Amino acid sequence: SLEFLSGFPRDGMRQGGILPAIIGTLYLTLGTAVFSVPLGIAAAIYLSEYAADSPLTRTIRIAIINLAGIPSVVYGLFGLGLFVLFLKFGTSILAASLTLSIMTLPVIISTAEESLRSVPQGFRTVSISLGATRWQTIRHIVLKEALPGILTGVILGLERAAGETAPILFTGAAFFLPRLPGSPFDATMALPYHLFVISTQVPEMPIQIQYGTALVLIVFVLGMNLIANFIRSRA
Repeated sequence: SLEFLSGFPRDGMRQGGILPAIIGTLYLTLGTAVFSVPLGIAAAIYLSEYAADSPLTRTIRIAIINLAGIPSVVYGLFGLGLFVLFLKFGTSILAASLTLSIMTLPVIISTAEESLRSVPQGFRTVSISLGATRWQTIRHIVLKEALPGILTGVILGLERAAGETAPILFTGAAFFLPRLPGSPFDATMALPYHLFVISTQVPEMPIQIQYGTALVLIVFVLGMNLIANFIRSRA
């Protein structure tokens, strides 16, 4: 119902809507994209186009692959120690976004690098022979050819961030917050953590609210996929 999507929770979250959780998930996803996408693509460009094939570079690639397999709860504890306690960001959208960014970086870097390396070397050779600089070749030729694969990696990383519970549990998610966050240093509700809470922590929770929240989260992730597919088709 419209009230469920646009209302605020009340009566111990047994009634009302989930608007704060929807907006909080959107803020966290956007914050993760702001921090992880430019850094991830830049790192992929460096590893693919500039870094020499040395033992150090191969070690970095192995480390990136290993980081992609670390459980999310470990990233949550790392974010708690670094962003919440050491840098004193507190339990906030900023701390949670930075934690999710670190978690998604390995996926973005790996997929973006593979996409860049799959562009035929002849494209680079012809572009440089016509007088383009290396950066002009990367910007106008290589990145455009690799865009579909890069977008796939970005969406995979952001989808994982949008659906994670453990990292935001330690760094930015609130159990119950019937208002919208006013700044990046505020805590926020989020759909994954809210779904966990109403499914396990709140007695006599109506089953419709649980499954409704799950459906909204699935539609949120599906919407990201559709947007990515649209951009890929236009490119």
